[in-house]
Amino acid sequence: MPAKKATKKRTAKKATKKRATKKAAAKKVTRRVGKSKIPGISRIDQESTRTHGWFVRVGYRRTKQGWRPKHRAFFGDKSHGGKSAALKAAEQWLNSVKD
Repeated sequence: MPAKKATKKRTAKKATKKRATKKAAAKKVTRRVGKSKIPGISRIDQESTRTHGWFVRVGYRRTKQGWRPKHRAFFGDKSHGGKSAALKAAEQWLNSVKD
């Protein structure tokens, strides 16, 4: 008789998991937007390599290896005098490349 009780508990746990996954799927998925809010500009803060700055990619094209950006550039915080100055430089570069 104890074997039947164990199977009932397992079945109940499976049903609870199914309900939880359905609820999660029903929730609205929101897309996270970076601090720059400009498509093509991404923030990089990597402590292990001491890399801090903005990375810009634009003009994607198809290659044998997959989709690759035609133009890309990195704007470091240190070389541009801070985060906001580096972001402004990245935006200016992006606008000049797009034109």
